[in-house]
Amino acid sequence: MTIQWFPGHMAKARREVTEKLKLVDIIFELVDARIPYSSRNPMIDEIIQHKPRLVLLNKADMADKETTKEWVVFFAEKGLQSLTINSLTGEGLKQLTAASREILKEKFDRMKAKGVKPRAIRAMIVGIPNVGKSTLINRLAKKNIAKTGNTPGVTKAQQWIKVGKEMELLDTPGILWPKFEDQEVGMKLAITGAIKDTLLNLHDLSIYALKFLERAYPERLKDRYHLLELPDDPVELFEHIGRLRGCLMGGGMVDYDKVAELVIREIRSEKFGPISFEKPGDFEITTL
Repeated sequence: MTIQWFPGHMAKARREVTEKLKLVDIIFELVDARIPYSSRNPMIDEIIQHKPRLVLLNKADMADKETTKEWVVFFAEKGLQSLTINSLTGEGLKQLTAASREILKEKFDRMKAKGVKPRAIRAMIVGIPNVGKSTLINRLAKKNIAKTGNTPGVTKAQQWIKVGKEMELLDTPGILWPKFEDQEVGMKLAITGAIKDTLLNLHDLSIYALKFLERAYPERLKDRYHLLELPDDPVELFEHIGRLRGCLMGGGMVDYDKVAELVIREIRSEKFGPISFEKPGDFEITTL
């Protein structure tokens, strides 16, 4: 299954981010804590270049805590500070201003030495679709300013939002890159909801997801679907899940479409518990 998704508004968003870069002090790069590598748009590195950056590992409650700790260490080794947050509950957000001021200390010290009056931090939030940017902005602003939705592509224009007296945020639409060189990256983005389901082959996606669970969380997979052993044949596993969950057609045949939808839905709704779909050691990452 080849996954590509680059709507026209995303190309425009890239141009706008580039144009507005000089207006901000720092970039908040929002990634999905379940897939911190796959949810990082490699074009962002080209666009923001050497602008100070803080990586925000959002949806940390949905990710494996031990694996997330590994990612925090990984980013630190690459010279990037990161925070684990939950934009829905606000967990971790109290550290945002302090972390930003720490990163920008030299810049603000220079401004102060020149007699420039202290001002709010100006930040730009960037990230792929459906990673939680609008939810984060609403939580920080303590009101519903940015549009939110559980489908990608909700935010399509830039807007400045004041966060108290200490910070001003520039929201940007989510940007995916034109081509996924690694189709596994596309699969992970699809599983976590960054790509519209209407563009996907849910059969292929659910098989990929089940194989991943077999490798990484076999006991959770067994417990969820009442299995003593995991079958080698994915068709056999589909049959078992279909009959267990009542995903049947006329004549008692298993409805594979319903099974595929059920598997993806149960992963996204955390029926298997917190899951991390990748670890730093899975990749040979040379630059950030």
